[in-house]
Amino acid sequence: MFQDFDEMSDSSQSASRVERLRAALAEAGVDGFVVPRADEHQGEYIPPSAARLGWLTGFTGSAGTALVLPQSAVLFTDGRYTVQVRAQIDGTVFTPENLVETPLASYLGDKAKGLRIGFDPWLHTLAEVKALTKTMEEAGGALVPLQHNPVDRIWQDRPVAPKGRVALQPVAYAGVEAGEKLEMIREGLRKAKADGVVLTDPSSVAWVFNIRGSDVPHTPLPLSFALIPAAGQAVLFIDGDKLDREARAALSALAAIEAPERLEPALAAFAEGKTVMLDPALTADRLGRIVAGAGGRIVEKEDPARLPRARKNAVEIEGSRRAHLRDGAAITSFLAWLDRQPAGSVTEIDAAERLEAIRGRFGEADGMPLRDLSFDTISAAGPNAALPHYRVNRASNRTLGEGEIFLVDSGAQYQDGTTDITRTVALGVVPDEVRQKFTLVLKGMIAISTARFPKGTRGMDLDPLARIALWRVGCDFAHGTGHGVGAFLAVHEGPQSISRRGVAVLEPGMIVSNEPGYYREGAFGIRIENLLLTQDAAPIEGGDLPMHGFETLTFAPIDRRLVVRSLMTADEIDWLNAYHAEVAKQIGPRLDAEDRHWLELATRPLADPA
Repeated sequence: MFQDFDEMSDSSQSASRVERLRAALAEAGVDGFVVPRADEHQGEYIPPSAARLGWLTGFTGSAGTALVLPQSAVLFTDGRYTVQVRAQIDGTVFTPENLVETPLASYLGDKAKGLRIGFDPWLHTLAEVKALTKTMEEAGGALVPLQHNPVDRIWQDRPVAPKGRVALQPVAYAGVEAGEKLEMIREGLRKAKADGVVLTDPSSVAWVFNIRGSDVPHTPLPLSFALIPAAGQAVLFIDGDKLDREARAALSALAAIEAPERLEPALAAFAEGKTVMLDPALTADRLGRIVAGAGGRIVEKEDPARLPRARKNAVEIEGSRRAHLRDGAAITSFLAWLDRQPAGSVTEIDAAERLEAIRGRFGEADGMPLRDLSFDTISAAGPNAALPHYRVNRASNRTLGEGEIFLVDSGAQYQDGTTDITRTVALGVVPDEVRQKFTLVLKGMIAISTARFPKGTRGMDLDPLARIALWRVGCDFAHGTGHGVGAFLAVHEGPQSISRRGVAVLEPGMIVSNEPGYYREGAFGIRIENLLLTQDAAPIEGGDLPMHGFETLTFAPIDRRLVVRSLMTADEIDWLNAYHAEVAKQIGPRLDAEDRHWLELATRPLADPA
């Protein structure tokens, strides 16, 4: 369902809210305060009740941190939001900074010398606090944990915490029983010589216990924590109002059920004299303080569910394949519909709503209802497509114009899989430069699709393959090439990624996106995205090493009208032709006669380069 992000973004009250916050900070005995876009679980997906950054600044992006000082306020975001942040915030109150070029820590070191900077220890990870503490000490100041968040004190109309219903994820879709997953966690704890672990990531809790929720937009997460001992009964900390009789019975067979506010005393009691495993990149600093205060010892290791969750099992893989065929048919039907519309008759909002309706229709026909979108559809025409994370609103809503390109990045949540796909299509005849850039992006997408790489390869090792064609003409894109994707879970899943920061090794069973792009501010934007499954590759004749490669999961036509054949190699054209032949084979039978005829034309082979 369409959400108007203009209504969600309101910077008109920023000045008064920042002044009230400064007054609250003075009462708390600190000079400044850090406001991250985060909740107690440190994830990307937060409920409205945790949207403190948006409430204070008006910025609705998915990554950012504000720093409020006595005489200034700064909002740190990354390159995806360079344009959006300027449009959404009050520039007389907040100064935007690029968090890559000027990280919060370095800014504090320069601008907060000798100051006491407050923070909410529930909203920052162990690793973040360690780094910021070091910076502040070196600057002659102090990082001060506050017992109560001062933003919450002044946020009078703050939404209530969510109480989304929890549903069981049957083993027919999960592939492995929850009891088996719990035993795997316990075995890992014994090997690490840890007495227990706290799972703070709701994706991990959902995966381990085979449950799904509805506490955050578009992602089936139950906001919850789990304490799993190496020996003995696990404890699931979740609001009991979220559990019906069936869910409570199934979960009670696996763990004790406690309210979330019981986590702190329960962890303090458990940690006394024990070794507790915490993920420094995901665990709130507050929990580390509780363990240390109880005399426990912290073992810093990655969330033990994160890697097994990323390595999809055979049942999850088959579910993802089914979901992508269903979704590919919906996308293809949408593209066929769009191509039939008269010029100037469709707006960005029209397109987003039509696509969701078509997805719903195909899901019902396939016996697998659309549970939700996997994120708010990016429906962007002309210059709006130059914003990689553009969200259409009633003020920005643009009519799809003749001679432009239209970018649609969308995804779906089905019980058997999560999808994410981007297509950029021509609206009539577009300039040659646009077609050239589209072709360079396509070359990068094909390079990743066809990559063969040794066991142990990291995502950062593959990332340049997606960029080199653009680099050759002095261009690039400011986001990662690919992110991990869950199984009816988060559309952005770690640890795997294909990016400059992709340090995780790509392993069989991991699903990643492949989405290079190109963006010219004020003019146009291009992105092409398929999802890929990492798998073992056939041995290469004469080779020495076991190799991995990718299976393409996404099936929908790529706009051949935008391809400059002379820029493509014969191998690249062979790949595109083979891909389109498979799209026609897999998707064609799922379409009606009119859409099937459109698909036949859209997947005609390209000739060799001229």
